[in-house]
Amino acid sequence: SSNRAGANARRFLLDALLDLDGSLREMGSRLFVVRGCPQEVFPCLFRAWGTTRLTFEVDTEPPARQRDTAVAELAAQHGVEVIQKVSHTLYDTERVLALNGGKAPLTYKHLQSLLTSLGPPEKPAPALTQEHLQGCHTPCQTSHDTDYGVPTLEELGQNPAEMGPHLYPGGETAALARLDAHMERTAWVRGFKKPETEPTSLSPSTTVLSPYIKFGCLSVRTFWWRLDEVYQGREHSQPPVSLHGQLLWREFFYTAGASIPNFDRMVGNPICLQVDWDDNPQYLRAWREGQTGYPFIDAIMTQLRSEGWIHHLARHAVACFLTRGDLWVSWEEGLKVFEELLLDADWSLNAGNWLWLGSSAFFHRYFHVYSPVAFGKKTDRDGAYIRKYLPILKDFPAEYIYEPWKAPRAVQERAGCLVGTHYPRPIVEHRAASERNLGRMK
Repeated sequence: SSNRAGANARRFLLDALLDLDGSLREMGSRLFVVRGCPQEVFPCLFRAWGTTRLTFEVDTEPPARQRDTAVAELAAQHGVEVIQKVSHTLYDTERVLALNGGKAPLTYKHLQSLLTSLGPPEKPAPALTQEHLQGCHTPCQTSHDTDYGVPTLEELGQNPAEMGPHLYPGGETAALARLDAHMERTAWVRGFKKPETEPTSLSPSTTVLSPYIKFGCLSVRTFWWRLDEVYQGREHSQPPVSLHGQLLWREFFYTAGASIPNFDRMVGNPICLQVDWDDNPQYLRAWREGQTGYPFIDAIMTQLRSEGWIHHLARHAVACFLTRGDLWVSWEEGLKVFEELLLDADWSLNAGNWLWLGSSAFFHRYFHVYSPVAFGKKTDRDGAYIRKYLPILKDFPAEYIYEPWKAPRAVQERAGCLVGTHYPRPIVEHRAASERNLGRMK
């Protein structure tokens, strides 16, 4: 997990480790959590444990690749055999890039045509059983929990009392239960079209399997083939909007992130538009804290800070608002905030989507700006979503809930919330700001 990961993502990771330890116990084994920098810790373990083989999952992201290369070199020095398997993506990213002359396909259609020649993704490996472990023995000391136990949130510098609601517990057990529950909704799965799901829904209108895939609790191939079973011989939606299509978007950004230099920043990124973004810490802070004075934007950012997950289209709305839509703050700043607050902050997907929403790469229809007022209204006339996440506004009548500054003073008083006192005035005037920004973008 990234160094920027905040409390919600750390809690999710610790849940996942405890769940893994529980599953290993059922197999007569245990999870060993070792503290320290891999380059320092591994040589000691190789010696102490008499290690002969080290296996891990291929990681395509540049910082992780440096770490993995260093570990593989250390292993070689100690005579330890290293086996790396591709399992975090549907396809071997290196193979896809090789098919395209070493370059990332920059359109979804191009990726699809490359994948056609590779055929369907591999089937997942079978679930581990006692039989696989015949003759394996994990020596555990009575001091195991002290020496190798899963750390607590406090040890990671987090205060559990300050945590948001625990809506999405981490781990494989929760992931498979969630997958099963969704796969039983066969008609929903077959008819799924991402753009038709609702950002304002009070319970998620998409699967929320992304954090589980990000942390490796759910195999992306398991998800793909379970979808395939539901689709079998029936009519169903197609990529890019279908659920298979969503997994291919993930593949698209992974492939780009693996091969494009400086993918997560503007300068030195060959596919990125170089934009003279403003350096405006005050705007950035207001956006991050959900204090922009636009209830739809503020409700989304409040849900993000508290729950660690927001709908894909909600991400679109706040990303557009921060960058080319209203505040003209760099997408790199938004990327850092998402990396801290999202449970599913995946390096490649986070960078790819911010590049997209900032009209800086992949997508250049910069004149397509989300309204911080009208966009939420489309699916939530009455503002139930806003009332849930911004209770200060809950007593505003529906006609003013998206624009409380337009409410007459008497209406504000009845609602027990004066704009400018209890809730901020709009940080910018949307129409003027977006028109000015369109000019700059052009």
